[in-house]
Amino acid sequence: MAFLGRFYDGRLAAARAVELHYLAEYETGTLLVNAADDHGELARWPAGDLYEIPGRKDELLLAALGQANARVVVRGADHIARIRATLPVLQARQRLAFRHQLRLAITATLALAVVIAAYLYGVPLLAGRLVGLVPIAWEQRLGASLADQMQSSLGGLPLCDPDPQSVANRALTRFGAAALAGSGSPFTLDISVARSEVPNAFALPGGQVFFLSALLDQAQSPDEFAGVLAHEVGHVARRHGMEQLISSAGTGVLIGFILGDMTGISLAAGLSATIVDARFSREAERQADVFATQTGQRLGFDAARLADLLNRVGSDDDLARALALLSDHPLTNDRKAALERLSRPLPAGAQPVFSDAEWRAIKSMCGAPPGQRGTPINLGAEQAK
Repeated sequence: MAFLGRFYDGRLAAARAVELHYLAEYETGTLLVNAADDHGELARWPAGDLYEIPGRKDELLLAALGQANARVVVRGADHIARIRATLPVLQARQRLAFRHQLRLAITATLALAVVIAAYLYGVPLLAGRLVGLVPIAWEQRLGASLADQMQSSLGGLPLCDPDPQSVANRALTRFGAAALAGSGSPFTLDISVARSEVPNAFALPGGQVFFLSALLDQAQSPDEFAGVLAHEVGHVARRHGMEQLISSAGTGVLIGFILGDMTGISLAAGLSATIVDARFSREAERQADVFATQTGQRLGFDAARLADLLNRVGSDDDLARALALLSDHPLTNDRKAALERLSRPLPAGAQPVFSDAEWRAIKSMCGAPPGQRGTPINLGAEQAK
Protein backbone atom coordinates (compact mmCIF):
# COMPACT_ATOMS: atom_id res chain seq x y z
CA MET A 1 0.00 0.00 0.00
CA ALA A 2 1.33 3.41 -0.97
CA PHE A 3 1.28 6.39 1.35
CA LEU A 4 0.98 9.87 -0.10
CA GLY A 5 3.27 12.68 0.93
CA ARG A 6 5.50 15.53 -0.19
CA PHE A 7 9.24 15.20 -0.74
CA TYR A 8 11.94 17.86 -0.27
CA ASP A 9 15.27 16.78 -1.71
CA GLY A 10 17.30 19.25 0.41
CA ARG A 11 18.55 21.16 -2.62
CA LEU A 12 15.42 22.81 -4.02
CA ALA A 13 12.76 24.62 -2.02
CA ALA A 14 9.97 23.16 -4.16
CA ALA A 15 8.31 19.98 -2.95
CA ARG A 16 7.16 17.06 -5.10
CA ALA A 17 4.13 14.90 -4.52
CA VAL A 18 5.31 11.37 -3.83
CA GLU A 19 4.15 7.87 -3.05
CA LEU A 20 5.85 6.01 -0.23
CA HIS A 21 6.30 2.24 -0.51
CA TYR A 22 7.72 -0.03 2.14
CA LEU A 23 9.71 -3.04 0.95
CA ALA A 24 10.06 -5.71 3.61
CA GLU A 25 13.54 -6.94 2.73
CA TYR A 26 16.64 -7.91 4.64
CA GLU A 27 16.32 -7.26 8.37
CA THR A 28 14.58 -3.88 8.49
CA GLY A 29 13.27 -3.19 4.99
CA THR A 30 13.48 -0.12 2.75
CA LEU A 31 11.32 2.93 2.22
CA LEU A 32 10.93 3.88 -1.45
CA VAL A 33 10.10 7.45 -2.36
CA ASN A 34 8.56 7.57 -5.86
CA ALA A 35 7.24 10.56 -7.77
CA ALA A 36 3.44 10.58 -7.83
CA ASP A 37 3.24 11.66 -11.49
CA ASP A 38 5.68 9.37 -13.29
CA HIS A 39 6.42 6.90 -10.46
CA GLY A 40 10.15 7.53 -10.87
CA GLU A 41 12.29 6.65 -7.87
CA LEU A 42 13.47 9.77 -6.04
CA ALA A 43 15.02 8.17 -2.96
CA ARG A 44 15.61 4.79 -1.37
CA TRP A 45 16.07 4.94 2.39
CA PRO A 46 16.91 1.92 4.57
CA ALA A 47 14.23 1.70 7.25
CA GLY A 48 16.93 1.40 9.89
CA ASP A 49 18.17 4.91 8.98
CA LEU A 50 14.77 6.58 9.31
CA TYR A 51 13.98 9.02 12.09
CA GLU A 52 11.30 11.60 12.86
CA ILE A 53 11.86 15.34 12.82
CA PRO A 54 9.78 17.33 15.34
CA GLY A 55 6.96 19.14 13.54
CA ARG A 56 3.36 20.17 13.84
CA LYS A 57 0.84 17.92 15.50
CA ASP A 58 -0.91 16.91 12.27
CA GLU A 59 2.33 16.24 10.34
CA LEU A 60 4.90 13.47 10.26
CA LEU A 61 8.36 14.55 9.07
CA LEU A 62 10.62 11.70 8.04
CA ALA A 63 14.35 11.93 7.36
CA ALA A 64 17.18 9.46 6.94
CA LEU A 65 20.72 9.36 8.25
CA GLY A 66 23.24 10.72 5.78
CA GLN A 67 20.62 12.34 3.54
CA ALA A 68 21.49 15.97 4.29
CA ASN A 69 18.30 18.06 4.46
CA ALA A 70 16.04 15.71 2.50
CA ARG A 71 12.75 14.94 4.17
CA VAL A 72 9.26 13.56 3.55
CA VAL A 73 6.14 15.22 4.94
CA VAL A 74 2.99 13.18 5.53
CA ARG A 75 -0.23 14.82 6.68
CA GLY A 76 -3.37 13.35 8.24
CA ALA A 77 -3.76 11.36 11.43
CA ASP A 78 -4.78 8.16 9.64
CA HIS A 79 -1.80 8.19 7.28
CA ILE A 80 0.57 8.97 10.11
CA ALA A 81 -0.79 6.15 12.27
CA ARG A 82 -0.49 3.64 9.41
CA ILE A 83 3.08 4.65 8.60
CA ARG A 84 4.14 4.31 12.21
CA ALA A 85 2.48 0.90 12.38
CA THR A 86 4.28 -0.12 9.17
CA LEU A 87 7.65 1.22 10.29
CA PRO A 88 8.21 -0.05 13.86
CA VAL A 89 11.75 1.35 13.71
CA LEU A 90 10.24 4.79 14.21
CA GLN A 91 8.70 3.75 17.52
CA ALA A 92 11.97 2.11 18.56
CA ARG A 93 13.85 5.34 17.82
CA GLN A 94 11.24 7.31 19.76
CA ARG A 95 11.79 5.07 22.77
CA LEU A 96 15.55 5.52 22.46
CA ALA A 97 15.13 9.29 22.17
CA PHE A 98 12.86 9.31 25.24
CA ARG A 99 15.35 7.31 27.27
CA HIS A 100 18.12 9.65 26.12
CA GLN A 101 16.10 12.70 27.15
CA LEU A 102 15.27 11.05 30.46
CA ARG A 103 18.98 10.42 31.13
CA LEU A 104 19.74 14.04 30.27
CA ALA A 105 16.98 15.23 32.63
CA ILE A 106 18.27 13.01 35.45
CA THR A 107 21.85 14.13 34.84
CA ALA A 108 20.80 17.79 34.81
CA THR A 109 18.82 17.32 38.04
CA LEU A 110 21.76 15.64 39.76
CA ALA A 111 24.09 18.38 38.52
CA LEU A 112 21.72 21.02 39.90
CA ALA A 113 21.58 19.18 43.22
CA VAL A 114 25.39 19.12 43.34
CA VAL A 115 25.51 22.87 42.60
CA ILE A 116 22.94 23.59 45.34
CA ALA A 117 24.83 21.40 47.82
CA ALA A 118 28.07 23.12 46.92
CA TYR A 119 26.42 26.52 47.35
CA LEU A 120 24.88 25.65 50.72
CA TYR A 121 27.67 23.55 52.24
CA GLY A 122 30.75 23.09 50.08
CA VAL A 123 31.70 26.70 49.33
CA PRO A 124 31.12 27.98 52.92
CA LEU A 125 33.05 25.01 54.35
CA LEU A 126 35.92 25.60 51.95
CA ALA A 127 35.86 29.32 52.77
CA GLY A 128 36.28 28.54 56.47
CA ARG A 129 39.39 26.50 55.70
CA LEU A 130 40.88 28.94 53.21
CA VAL A 131 40.55 32.05 55.38
CA GLY A 132 43.56 30.96 57.45
CA LEU A 133 45.71 31.05 54.31
CA VAL A 134 44.94 34.70 53.54
CA PRO A 135 47.88 36.96 54.54
CA ILE A 136 47.00 39.42 57.29
CA ALA A 137 48.37 42.43 55.42
CA TRP A 138 46.38 41.46 52.33
CA GLU A 139 43.16 41.19 54.37
CA GLN A 140 43.80 44.62 55.90
CA ARG A 141 44.27 46.17 52.45
CA LEU A 142 41.13 44.43 51.22
CA GLY A 143 39.17 45.73 54.21
CA ALA A 144 40.38 49.26 53.48
CA SER A 145 39.32 48.88 49.83
CA LEU A 146 35.87 47.61 50.81
CA ALA A 147 35.52 50.50 53.26
CA ASP A 148 36.25 52.93 50.45
CA GLN A 149 33.59 51.27 48.29
CA MET A 150 31.07 51.49 51.12
CA GLN A 151 32.01 55.12 51.66
CA SER A 152 31.13 55.80 48.03
CA SER A 153 27.95 53.70 47.94
CA LEU A 154 26.55 55.21 51.15
CA GLY A 155 27.40 58.79 50.18
CA GLY A 156 29.99 59.15 52.94
CA LEU A 157 29.91 58.29 56.65
CA PRO A 158 30.83 61.33 58.75
CA LEU A 159 32.69 60.58 61.94
CA CYS A 160 30.75 61.61 65.03
CA ASP A 161 33.85 62.36 67.14
CA PRO A 162 37.11 62.80 65.17
CA ASP A 163 39.28 63.23 68.29
CA PRO A 164 40.99 59.89 69.11
CA GLN A 165 41.85 61.23 72.57
CA SER A 166 38.29 62.12 73.55
CA VAL A 167 36.75 60.36 76.52
CA ALA A 168 34.41 58.35 74.29
CA ASN A 169 37.03 57.22 71.78
CA ARG A 170 39.51 56.27 74.49
CA ALA A 171 36.77 54.20 76.14
CA LEU A 172 36.00 52.46 72.83
CA THR A 173 39.68 51.75 72.19
CA ARG A 174 40.08 50.31 75.68
CA PHE A 175 36.95 48.18 75.26
CA GLY A 176 38.07 46.84 71.87
CA ALA A 177 41.53 45.89 73.11
CA ALA A 178 40.09 44.15 76.18
CA ALA A 179 37.45 42.32 74.13
CA LEU A 180 40.02 41.06 71.61
CA ALA A 181 42.59 40.11 74.23
CA GLY A 182 43.26 36.37 74.39
CA SER A 183 41.42 35.65 71.13
CA GLY A 184 44.62 35.13 69.13
CA SER A 185 43.47 37.69 66.57
CA PRO A 186 46.32 39.34 64.65
CA PHE A 187 44.35 42.56 64.10
CA THR A 188 44.31 45.84 65.95
CA LEU A 189 40.74 47.07 66.21
CA ASP A 190 39.71 50.34 64.64
CA ILE A 191 36.31 51.21 66.13
CA SER A 192 34.44 54.17 64.62
CA VAL A 193 31.10 55.70 65.45
CA ALA A 194 29.67 57.34 62.34
CA ARG A 195 26.61 59.40 61.62
CA SER A 196 23.93 57.55 59.66
CA GLU A 197 20.15 57.19 59.61
CA VAL A 198 20.57 53.43 59.22
CA PRO A 199 20.46 51.61 62.61
CA ASN A 200 23.31 49.20 62.10
CA ALA A 201 26.74 48.05 63.21
CA PHE A 202 29.15 46.00 61.12
CA ALA A 203 32.68 44.66 60.91
CA LEU A 204 34.89 44.56 57.82
CA PRO A 205 37.89 42.33 57.12
CA GLY A 206 41.08 43.57 58.69
CA GLY A 207 39.75 44.76 62.06
CA GLN A 208 37.49 47.72 61.24
CA VAL A 209 34.24 48.02 63.21
CA PHE A 210 31.57 50.65 62.60
CA PHE A 211 28.73 51.57 64.95
CA LEU A 212 26.19 53.88 63.30
CA SER A 213 24.53 56.74 65.16
CA ALA A 214 20.94 55.61 64.53
CA LEU A 215 21.66 52.40 66.43
CA LEU A 216 23.53 54.25 69.19
CA ASP A 217 20.50 56.52 69.65
CA GLN A 218 18.37 53.41 70.32
CA ALA A 219 20.75 52.01 72.94
CA GLN A 220 19.33 52.53 76.43
CA SER A 221 22.11 50.99 78.51
CA PRO A 222 25.88 50.34 78.38
CA ASP A 223 25.15 46.60 78.30
CA GLU A 224 23.08 46.90 75.12
CA PHE A 225 25.78 48.94 73.42
CA ALA A 226 28.62 46.73 74.68
CA GLY A 227 26.77 43.56 73.64
CA VAL A 228 26.42 44.70 70.02
CA LEU A 229 29.98 46.02 69.94
CA ALA A 230 31.38 42.76 71.38
CA HIS A 231 29.36 40.83 68.81
CA GLU A 232 31.05 42.78 65.99
CA VAL A 233 34.44 42.26 67.63
CA GLY A 234 33.62 38.55 67.56
CA HIS A 235 33.25 38.74 63.78
CA VAL A 236 36.71 40.30 63.62
CA ALA A 237 38.24 37.69 65.92
CA ARG A 238 36.78 34.84 63.84
CA ARG A 239 37.59 36.59 60.53
CA HIS A 240 34.00 36.17 59.39
CA GLY A 241 34.20 39.10 57.00
CA MET A 242 37.05 37.50 55.05
CA GLU A 243 35.29 34.14 55.18
CA GLN A 244 32.12 35.68 53.77
CA LEU A 245 34.03 37.33 50.93
CA ILE A 246 35.75 34.06 50.03
CA SER A 247 32.41 32.27 50.12
CA SER A 248 30.76 34.90 47.92
CA ALA A 249 33.67 34.87 45.50
CA GLY A 250 33.58 31.08 45.30
CA THR A 251 29.82 31.11 44.73
CA GLY A 252 30.25 33.73 42.01
CA VAL A 253 32.87 31.60 40.24
CA LEU A 254 30.63 28.52 40.59
CA ILE A 255 27.61 30.30 39.12
CA GLY A 256 29.79 31.83 36.43
CA PHE A 257 31.00 28.36 35.45
CA ILE A 258 27.45 27.00 35.26
CA LEU A 259 26.21 30.00 33.23
CA GLY A 260 29.31 30.22 31.08
CA ASP A 261 30.26 33.59 32.59
CA MET A 262 33.94 33.36 33.48
CA THR A 263 34.72 37.00 32.76
CA GLY A 264 34.59 38.06 36.41
CA ILE A 265 31.10 39.57 36.24
CA SER A 266 29.62 36.99 38.60
CA LEU A 267 32.56 37.34 40.98
CA ALA A 268 32.21 41.11 41.12
CA ALA A 269 28.46 40.79 41.67
CA GLY A 270 29.03 38.38 44.57
CA LEU A 271 31.48 40.71 46.28
CA SER A 272 29.21 43.71 45.78
CA ALA A 273 26.27 41.80 47.24
CA THR A 274 28.35 40.95 50.29
CA ILE A 275 29.32 44.59 50.80
CA VAL A 276 25.73 45.81 50.55
CA ASP A 277 24.11 43.00 52.55
CA ALA A 278 26.79 42.66 55.26
CA ARG A 279 25.01 39.71 56.87
CA PHE A 280 26.68 36.56 58.10
CA SER A 281 25.53 32.97 58.23
CA ARG A 282 23.67 31.47 61.15
CA GLU A 283 26.83 29.73 62.35
CA ALA A 284 28.87 32.94 62.11
CA GLU A 285 26.22 34.86 64.05
CA ARG A 286 26.12 32.12 66.68
CA GLN A 287 29.90 32.23 67.04
CA ALA A 288 29.85 36.02 67.37
CA ASP A 289 27.11 35.80 70.00
CA VAL A 290 29.13 33.23 71.95
CA PHE A 291 32.15 35.54 71.77
CA ALA A 292 30.00 38.44 73.03
CA THR A 293 28.69 36.47 76.03
CA GLN A 294 32.19 35.26 76.94
CA THR A 295 33.49 38.81 76.63
CA GLY A 296 30.65 40.01 78.83
CA GLN A 297 31.67 37.53 81.51
CA ARG A 298 35.23 38.88 81.45
CA LEU A 299 34.43 42.60 81.19
CA GLY A 300 31.34 42.77 83.38
CA PHE A 301 28.29 43.30 81.13
CA ASP A 302 25.26 41.25 80.10
CA ALA A 303 25.68 40.52 76.35
CA ALA A 304 22.14 39.12 76.12
CA ARG A 305 20.91 42.71 76.24
CA LEU A 306 22.06 43.15 72.63
CA ALA A 307 18.88 41.31 71.61
CA ASP A 308 16.82 43.97 73.43
CA LEU A 309 18.46 46.63 71.27
CA LEU A 310 17.92 44.65 68.07
CA ASN A 311 14.29 44.01 69.03
CA ARG A 312 13.78 47.71 69.64
CA VAL A 313 15.13 48.54 66.20
CA GLY A 314 12.93 46.05 64.39
CA SER A 315 11.11 43.03 65.81
CA ASP A 316 10.73 39.85 63.81
CA ASP A 317 7.51 39.86 61.81
CA ASP A 318 5.34 36.91 60.80
CA LEU A 319 6.93 36.68 57.35
CA ALA A 320 10.42 36.54 58.86
CA ARG A 321 9.35 33.69 61.12
CA ALA A 322 7.76 31.82 58.22
CA LEU A 323 10.97 32.04 56.20
CA ALA A 324 13.28 31.28 59.13
CA LEU A 325 14.30 27.89 57.78
CA LEU A 326 15.22 29.44 54.43
CA SER A 327 17.26 32.29 55.89
CA ASP A 328 20.90 32.27 56.91
CA HIS A 329 20.31 35.11 59.35
CA PRO A 330 18.91 33.99 62.74
CA LEU A 331 15.74 35.61 64.06
CA THR A 332 16.17 38.15 66.83
CA ASN A 333 13.92 36.25 69.25
CA ASP A 334 15.85 33.03 68.60
CA ARG A 335 19.14 34.83 69.19
CA LYS A 336 17.86 36.38 72.42
CA ALA A 337 16.85 32.96 73.76
CA ALA A 338 20.23 31.50 72.79
CA LEU A 339 22.08 34.44 74.35
CA GLU A 340 20.17 34.06 77.60
CA ARG A 341 21.05 30.36 77.69
CA LEU A 342 24.73 31.20 77.17
CA SER A 343 24.83 34.03 79.71
CA ARG A 344 26.04 33.43 83.26
CA PRO A 345 25.68 35.63 86.34
CA LEU A 346 28.35 38.30 86.49
CA PRO A 347 31.04 37.92 89.16
CA ALA A 348 30.31 39.64 92.45
CA GLY A 349 31.73 43.13 92.58
CA ALA A 350 32.23 43.34 88.80
CA GLN A 351 32.93 46.87 87.63
CA PRO A 352 30.69 48.40 84.94
CA VAL A 353 32.02 48.00 81.42
CA PHE A 354 31.85 51.80 81.01
CA SER A 355 31.88 54.39 83.74
CA ASP A 356 28.99 56.84 83.94
CA ALA A 357 31.18 59.56 82.43
CA GLU A 358 32.30 57.28 79.57
CA TRP A 359 28.73 56.19 78.80
CA ARG A 360 27.51 59.78 78.74
CA ALA A 361 30.39 60.69 76.41
CA ILE A 362 29.61 57.77 74.09
CA LYS A 363 25.89 58.58 73.99
CA SER A 364 26.64 62.20 73.15
CA MET A 365 29.22 61.45 70.43
CA CYS A 366 26.69 62.09 67.66
CA GLY A 367 24.72 64.75 69.48
CA ALA A 368 25.40 67.54 66.94
CA PRO A 369 22.34 69.32 65.50
CA PRO A 370 20.68 67.40 62.61
CA GLY A 371 21.95 69.82 59.97
CA GLN A 372 25.54 69.71 61.18
CA ARG A 373 27.69 67.01 59.66
CA GLY A 374 30.68 65.53 61.35
CA THR A 375 34.11 65.21 59.83
CA PRO A 376 34.13 62.67 56.99
CA ILE A 377 36.12 59.61 57.95
CA ASN A 378 38.68 57.92 55.75
CA LEU A 379 37.44 54.36 56.17
CA GLY A 380 40.46 52.21 56.74
CA ALA A 381 43.16 54.79 56.07
CA GLU A 382 45.26 53.38 58.92
CA GLN A 383 44.91 49.86 57.54
CA ALA A 384 45.98 50.96 54.09
CA LYS A 385 49.34 52.32 55.31
